[in-house]
Amino acid sequence: MGAAKQALRATASQAPGVSMADNGLDRALPAQQAAAGRKVLPIVEGAVLITALILPLVLQDYLTVFATRVIILALFALSFDLVWGYAGIMSFGQALFFGSAGYGVALMARDLKITSIFLVLPAGTLIGLATSLLLGGFLLLGRHPSSVIFVALGTLTGSYAADRLARGWYYLGGQNGIPSIPSMSLGSYDITEGPVYYYFALGILVVVYLLCRFLVRSQFGLALAGLRENEQRIAFFGYKAQHLKAIVFAAGGTIAGLAGSLYAFHEGFVWPNMVGVVISTQVVLYVLFGGSGTLIGAVIGAVIIEGVSFWLSDNYRDIWPILLGVLLLLVILFRPLGLISFVLGERERVGSFGVTRKEKRNAAP
Repeated sequence: MGAAKQALRATASQAPGVSMADNGLDRALPAQQAAAGRKVLPIVEGAVLITALILPLVLQDYLTVFATRVIILALFALSFDLVWGYAGIMSFGQALFFGSAGYGVALMARDLKITSIFLVLPAGTLIGLATSLLLGGFLLLGRHPSSVIFVALGTLTGSYAADRLARGWYYLGGQNGIPSIPSMSLGSYDITEGPVYYYFALGILVVVYLLCRFLVRSQFGLALAGLRENEQRIAFFGYKAQHLKAIVFAAGGTIAGLAGSLYAFHEGFVWPNMVGVVISTQVVLYVLFGGSGTLIGAVIGAVIIEGVSFWLSDNYRDIWPILLGVLLLLVILFRPLGLISFVLGERERVGSFGVTRKEKRNAAP
């Protein structure tokens, strides 16, 4: 398998946006330029984190509630970027995992009176994992490799079917959904909307982001990069491409389930749109707008789209959807790599793998 890993690095190094530390690409650029390029992503991530930390200190209460919703949607966008931006799986039904978890924790709170964060959040996460494993096993683990169109239409169909099921099932509230969900609790303390819920959601987003960053910079992330660029060659090297896809698909569904649980308790109700096509398409726009395959681009895309939508709907109530659509179209046409491409170079989008020259020097006797 060691020879396969070396060949995999060679494959990924041929893909645009992949930087290998043990080939000659670094020597093709001045050392200063390579060092500067490696510093861009941490600066962007740090700036976003610092801004998020101070927002509740300067925002009014109703804007803090809105910002909390955006943080949760950014977590949802992260789940889709992991699936599409790194594995190349176009999941048009990502809301299926998001909404299923939301309905699951809402039923726990309504029927079983369970609201403890130590029970509802793990339960919602497991619902997202189980749902994504079932759908992913059907779409990705067949006898023959699944095409991109088959997976996209399969996830879209699953999301649409779940939407129709929720609307027609009286136990789930039908068109009205499940209202008046109690607040999450930590012992005797209720976690209600406001700064506490904001920082709680932000903490979860940071932890999940760091885990995703570790994952995509690992050997598994290198396999995903090669999978996205040349699936046939990855299979030739001995990797089970469909299994890799199923793993990352399940990971994305797990994160989406966690986001759906947070969203349900923050909003206080769930409704059929949470599992439907509209939110599934919405999360695709987040990642397209911010920049796929970067993680931070998904977060930035969710924040900007939701923020601009809020401002436009407040100031241009009659035509704001048209203005937002034009803005999204312009960005996608002229910056297909998303807004993050203004500051992040192609070499840094995936990162460096393997042993660096500095590590080789330190290991030398």
